Amino acid sequence: MAIAAAVMALPALRQAQQAKPLSTRHVGLAVLAGLFFAGDLAAWNTSVLITNAANATLFGNTSPFWVSLGAMLLFKEKIAPVFWAGLALAMAGAVIILGGDFLTHLTLGLGDLLALLAGFFYAGFFLATQRARDQLSSLVSWWISAITSALALLIFSLALGQPLTGYPASAYWSLIALALVTQVGGYLCINYALGHLPASIVSPTMLGQPVLTALLAVPLLGEPLTLLQIGGGLLVLGGIWLIHRRPAIPPPV
Repeated sequence: MAIAAAVMALPALRQAQQAKPLSTRHVGLAVLAGLFFAGDLAAWNTSVLITNAANATLFGNTSPFWVSLGAMLLFKEKIAPVFWAGLALAMAGAVIILGGDFLTHLTLGLGDLLALLAGFFYAGFFLATQRARDQLSSLVSWWISAITSALALLIFSLALGQPLTGYPASAYWSLIALALVTQVGGYLCINYALGHLPASIVSPTMLGQPVLTALLAVPLLGEPLTLLQIGGGLLVLGGIWLIHRRPAIPPPV
């Protein structure tokens, strides 16, 4: 997060200076989004060390449910039954793709609970960012959230005595790749989308990630697709199609 914030600091500050005076309320919402995102990263990265990666990803992907529930309760969005059906279909497909181990051993450990907590925090990030984007540009909103997350995670690391140095060069190259590809590339796109679409649409669409991961694993890792993965992927894509067919309706302003 610190690398990503540093790389984009100059363009973000320039854009902030060129924009109209920044709303304190919306800056505060971007800060809140950053705190939620820090909680998501801290919980998920800890969970993946305790449980397996598939379980951590599966429970982390419960965020669309929390986002939709929050949009309905907090933002008074009218969510049609077809939307909920599409969300259920997409999440069922994600369970089929990712949940093989969990479905075989139906137990909840600390790692799984942390992943569920990560999904809740991730939902908070989506909802807070949606409101921050009412007045802030995608770059400014993302940068405020990124620097907030970096500072919060630094405090977490220091409080828990986690070393920040002494890792092999490959680890630092991986961190640079994560910063540039995932944070600057991926989450800047998400911030842009949240300025044009409600979080209740953007978040469920992210359930397409397991499908894309399974597809990329074929050429990159040599892992063939199973019939179960293909069936789960079709359910995810069908659910996303239903969600976009009958999206949530924001209340009149």
